[in-house]
Amino acid sequence: MPEEDLIELKFRLYDGSDIGPFQYAPTSTIAILKERIVADWPKDKKVAPKVANDVKLICAGKILENSRTVGQCKTPFGELPNGIITMHAVVQPSLAKAKSEKKIDENQNQSICSCSIL
Repeated sequence: MPEEDLIELKFRLYDGSDIGPFQYAPTSTIAILKERIVADWPKDKKVAPKVANDVKLICAGKILENSRTVGQCKTPFGELPNGIITMHAVVQPSLAKAKSEKKIDENQNQSICSCSIL
């Protein structure tokens, strides 16, 4: 694939730091981008994704779906030719996982007392 067809992306984290820039083919899926973000996430951050589904990518105010391609998500307005597109990477653990962890934490905080009177 010619280099001019590649799309250059960087990912902005919650604290303003960036991962990237990297070049992707327009046919690369958002799921592939999320896997790369998890692999390259800085180790010194307090908040970090464990799996790709913990990452939400936002571009032009829209949360991007895993099945979409980079080419489909590229916004045609406001871009400079050969410019780098910035996507925001937000860590959001899956809701089911967060609920189960909360339930486990609540159960650990409960104390059980069994008394018998003779």
